[in-house]
Amino acid sequence: MILGLTGGARYYATRQRKDRFCPGFPNGGNRGRSAALAIEASDGYPYSLRFQVTPDDAIARAKDGRLLPVTLVLGEEEFLRGRVVRALREAAIAGGIPGLNDDQLEAGEVTVEQALGFARTLPMMARRRSVVVRGLERWEAKGETSEKRGDPFEKLMAYAAQPVPETVLLLVATKLDRRRKLVTFAKKSDFLVECETPSRRDLPRFIQAQARDLGGTLEPNVADLVAELTGPELAQVVDAVTRLCLFAGSRSVTEADVTECLVRLRPASVWELVDAVAGRNLDKALATLRDIYDPREATRLVGLLARSARQVIRFQSALAEGASAMEAAQRAGVPPFKANETNAIAKRTSMAEVETWLATLGQVDLALKGGSKRPADAVLEEAIIQICRARRPARPEAAHRRA
Repeated sequence: MILGLTGGARYYATRQRKDRFCPGFPNGGNRGRSAALAIEASDGYPYSLRFQVTPDDAIARAKDGRLLPVTLVLGEEEFLRGRVVRALREAAIAGGIPGLNDDQLEAGEVTVEQALGFARTLPMMARRRSVVVRGLERWEAKGETSEKRGDPFEKLMAYAAQPVPETVLLLVATKLDRRRKLVTFAKKSDFLVECETPSRRDLPRFIQAQARDLGGTLEPNVADLVAELTGPELAQVVDAVTRLCLFAGSRSVTEADVTECLVRLRPASVWELVDAVAGRNLDKALATLRDIYDPREATRLVGLLARSARQVIRFQSALAEGASAMEAAQRAGVPPFKANETNAIAKRTSMAEVETWLATLGQVDLALKGGSKRPADAVLEEAIIQICRARRPARPEAAHRRA
């Protein structure tokens, strides 16, 4: 079933019931119980549902055959854009003759009039046709806003208000001016699919969901390690999760699997380095760095050190709240057999001190990714020396006694 965005869809709302049934929208259309969505008339559309259409929502629509005649796929995350477009396009042309009703265009190589001409062409020997227009931002860059040609985005918006119901038009862009009427209209009318990179906090959950889709499992602390090593680009993350699930088979993915498949560094060695730095043992810290250093893994080593530092901070926060060492380890994502070792590190360093480690590691990360022409091992050694020789920040209780 294809729903027109104006006139072609019927929406039913019953004030006496909390649930609303709205054909053509995610989750079978019944979203009222969980979201208490308001339905109201808006800008030529009979009703507007106020919720953000996620990539998962769009893919669920495609699987159920609930396709809108226009979808704006917008965002900088290439992996999500590709997945959404592929799902909608394949659903649109399913059952037809391959290649006959499937047009893929590039903005800039065709004009908006040509693109809309394809969209207004009726399908041949099929129920629907798919028209994909990629790189909409090129029309912005060309500035096709002369009086003769008109604004291509205004023409797209006019088409979206009265689309051809037999066509599934997918408008794809990495970045557009959010103030454009097409973007605000798409968001208000629920045909905007946002494809942005998950935040660092949300990335472990994405990794666990991806593993479940592949029939595997990752514990939260393992997912956090994978996020640290492979993020933020989702294509690399998904590739890593796929390899890990294939490697682990039917059992849960472990940290040992991560180190075996993704890095040549052992977490135990990284903790040895963290322990030496926490104890201000410069000789041991530099010796450990030389033992574990691999020029191919320099940036991942920094990522592992930063993750360890964040775990120490979370461990310290849990201890401050009265948690035991084992409880603090669980909250911080530290393996149980590392609880005592982490407890010792947490007790002989202040939270402010560990925060300075993170700041220094951030500078090292920038230097290794092009901010410095010096060798990576020299950058890392200087950072270790700087951390070990830095003046130890006063603990709050010590400062209170001096006062």
